[in-house]
Amino acid sequence: MLRQDINELLTRTGPGTPMGELFRQYWIPACLAEELPEDDCPPIRLKLLSERLIAFRDSYGRYGLIDEFCAHRGASLWFGRNEEGGLRCPYHGWKYDVTGQCVEVPSEADNSSFCQNVKLTAYPLVKIGDILWTYMGDPAGKPPLPEFEFALVPPEQTYTSKRLQQCNWLQAFEGGIDSSHVTFLHSGGLKNDPLFKGAKGNEYNQKDTKPFFEVVDSDGGLYVGARRNAEDGKYYWRITPWVMPSFTMVPPRGDHPIHGHFWIPIDDENCWVYSFDYHPVRALTAAERQAMIEGNGVHSENIPGTYRPVANRDNDYLMDREKQRTGEYYSGVKGIAIQDASLQESMGPIADRTKERLVPADAGIIKARQKLRKAAIALRDHGTTPPGVDPAHHRVRSAAVVLPHAEAFLEAVKDDVRVKPGEPIASV
Repeated sequence: MLRQDINELLTRTGPGTPMGELFRQYWIPACLAEELPEDDCPPIRLKLLSERLIAFRDSYGRYGLIDEFCAHRGASLWFGRNEEGGLRCPYHGWKYDVTGQCVEVPSEADNSSFCQNVKLTAYPLVKIGDILWTYMGDPAGKPPLPEFEFALVPPEQTYTSKRLQQCNWLQAFEGGIDSSHVTFLHSGGLKNDPLFKGAKGNEYNQKDTKPFFEVVDSDGGLYVGARRNAEDGKYYWRITPWVMPSFTMVPPRGDHPIHGHFWIPIDDENCWVYSFDYHPVRALTAAERQAMIEGNGVHSENIPGTYRPVANRDNDYLMDREKQRTGEYYSGVKGIAIQDASLQESMGPIADRTKERLVPADAGIIKARQKLRKAAIALRDHGTTPPGVDPAHHRVRSAAVVLPHAEAFLEAVKDDVRVKPGEPIASV
């Protein structure tokens, strides 16, 4: 079990909280590039780390992320007119550029310098891959841009989606480093999902329900190794990298694309899940991309015009008890992403970890909590830069391998869990 004060520290991410300040040391996904598709398109509302913001793309293609509310009377700039290089509040015409600087106050005299002294909180917004990334910390400490492989391969080799999850970021993230649930919750997907089925590794998942976990520190976070029995005195290893604060990669299956996630706090009771698929040496096939669009693999089918899943807590995730009984869907819920979300949301907005009873298979979760807590306290008390900020920490891969019993997994796969541009992944 976890003490309540530690649970509070790990789950609260608003301004001034230790974990909120930790997240503000990193470039994090703010939205998908598709949400701002062209110059002067409508702005979008965003809430990140409990801050209400507006994202927009101006007449010159520049991206801005600024305080949602006009400095004059507090009207929401979501209603703003995106025109001529800035966002104009429709209430009284005050206009702001992508840096949050007020550039026009129509009621003031032409020679007035009033607007020069009005500036909204603003954060940088940069497109890398399919994502617009932001850094919400001290500008003096802004780190280099992220270098995750999925965002740097050619566009035809990658796909990213986004969905709302109605629970705290931590309980959602913890599912990403928990390999033991796959044998149960996702057993139907291993047989039927077009982005999972057919891999030899699926057989090992299904035959051995008692994985042994070994967790090793990395420069940016952890490597979580899950070991299952294979043939001929060998083990099947699935290695999940975690890069702080909330990036994980699912170990690969056959020649399917590699999956992964970011869990980004909206506030303390909701988060965005950014899910990606990419292949480092080939384009995604039309069938693979269509499967992702339709919500297969780690993606979700969303309500049109939104990023909320069609299957959600208001409709009991469209649970089908008959398909649960037959085993087509082990939990009765369709789709790997929604299977995870349904159970993580069922824990409540913020899980009460004082009631938990953890077991050895939870070793990755235990170590991750310890590492997050240590990093947040070191940042708060000593200003120590946390792991995962350095782009060198981003250049990791997941791996799936079969090894002799005597081989230590990380030593055997040390080259496989590093990005090697243009080279294939280690997969079974």
